[in-house]
Amino acid sequence: MEVQYTHTTPTGKTSISGKEYLFFSGFSYLGLHALPAFKELLKQGIDEYGSTFISSRIANVRLHLYEELEHALAVLQHQQASATFSSGFLASQAAVQYAATLGQLLYAPSAHPALWTGQPLIPKEDWATWAAATVDQINAHPDHSFVVVTNSVNPLTSTINDLSWLQEVQKQVLVLIDDAHGIGVIGAEGNGIVHTLPQHPPVRYLLSASLAKAYSTEGGVVSGHAADIAAIKRLPLFTGATPMMPANAWAFLQSFSLHKTQRKLLQERVSYFEALTGNIGYLHNPFHLPIFLLKDSAGIEKYLLEHDIMISSFGYPNPDSPPVNRIVVSAHHSEEDLYVLQKLLTNR
Repeated sequence: MEVQYTHTTPTGKTSISGKEYLFFSGFSYLGLHALPAFKELLKQGIDEYGSTFISSRIANVRLHLYEELEHALAVLQHQQASATFSSGFLASQAAVQYAATLGQLLYAPSAHPALWTGQPLIPKEDWATWAAATVDQINAHPDHSFVVVTNSVNPLTSTINDLSWLQEVQKQVLVLIDDAHGIGVIGAEGNGIVHTLPQHPPVRYLLSASLAKAYSTEGGVVSGHAADIAAIKRLPLFTGATPMMPANAWAFLQSFSLHKTQRKLLQERVSYFEALTGNIGYLHNPFHLPIFLLKDSAGIEKYLLEHDIMISSFGYPNPDSPPVNRIVVSAHHSEEDLYVLQKLLTNR
């Protein structure tokens, strides 16, 4: 799809050249960035803390708010400790740079670029074939030889990656998981992928995530064993980086009730759209995510644009990658929005 420019941040709608479109792209799954109650918390946070904290995380004067945030995120993800960063990308980079000191990195298919170091070889085979080969490779070597690097959710295929095969691992291994599209969305309390992970003694987890995808909070987090987090907090990516905006940290900590309400609303909207579109064969969403993949649907993005609907349609992770057509549902959307989209998909 040709690039479109707007002068406003989209919600369930966006304006392009003075014309309004229904917007089914982007993220902000919980719809917090435009929710008046959340915006008010951000304003209060700015009044309390200003626009930035004017020192590094290892300076002799530190902001206790960050310690509160890290404790809350560790509890949310059922981990011993957490470290926060100004973005999810930076968090994942810190996690993978640390993980690379512990063993050879074994990348999963479609691992997000935030997890890359240099230009790694990303497997092209299907997930099941790769997983079986990875188990064999790990089990054939001594403990701590490898680090598995993967996403929890693949937002381009609308799938939650199956990690049950980790139960077959017999050697000590670290598994680094980018949970950017899982945290806040999947799990009873929005705990993310952790609620499905095998609790298997040889396997130790390190979880990274963006807080923007679900929570509309500019920042990132790495969570895991206390010793791993302590080591990450000694990396230059943590010690030398400006911390996340304190107003964002404060707003996040004050908004747990909003998270719960908006996640329930999101789940209702996803279920409603699934019910509406159950007979549309080219729509793919096997894990009930807020991401509906439009398979074998070349040209549908232009058809919908002609009917005032903007979907996600662009090449990723590189600009010259084949475009992927997706419908992203958020808590912003009304049932009427979803009904309008369904009628167009049905009548195409």
